[in-house]
Amino acid sequence: MKYCTECAAPLRLTVPEGEDRQRHVCTACGTIHYENPKIVTGTLPVHQGRVLLCRRAIEPRRGLWTAPAGFMENAETVQQGALRETREEANARVRIEALHAVYNLPHISQVYMLFRATLLDLDFHPGPESLEVRLFEEAGIPWGDIAFPVIAEALKAYFEDLRAGHFRLHMGDIERLPGPGRRYRIVHSAA
Repeated sequence: MKYCTECAAPLRLTVPEGEDRQRHVCTACGTIHYENPKIVTGTLPVHQGRVLLCRRAIEPRRGLWTAPAGFMENAETVQQGALRETREEANARVRIEALHAVYNLPHISQVYMLFRATLLDLDFHPGPESLEVRLFEEAGIPWGDIAFPVIAEALKAYFEDLRAGHFRLHMGDIERLPGPGRRYRIVHSAA
């Protein structure tokens, strides 16, 4: 950020009085501009134990598989955002069953909230952000081609719960490890 959205004056990065971290503060009017994590919301649409996944048509991770999910919009609930993203990416109609997973990704300032959902029909097809949408049994999931670690973790948890015969809420932090490549560590929290 360079300029104040209130008065257009330049901003300065400083620790405001009473705060514990640097913020962008207007040099003229004193407005503090807060930056907060983004919420990503989506679903794991299921039909008879199979999960609907989308192959991404956009970057990042174009061509890889993910659950229908995306950034929450202003003036919508987390559930409304999950339903919207499912329609946009997979043209799928679902009924939300329960919150399945909440994962914090502090290295990119995101929080994922994924819901277990039941497909209302099998009339789904790719939206503009998807190359392909398909139902997968656990054995058929292209695990090496999952776009994001958070989705792989949510899928593993879903199939573990399915085998156990009961579903629970999964929570944790996904941290990027230092060094080359895309290496991550999952730190589970008690649900």
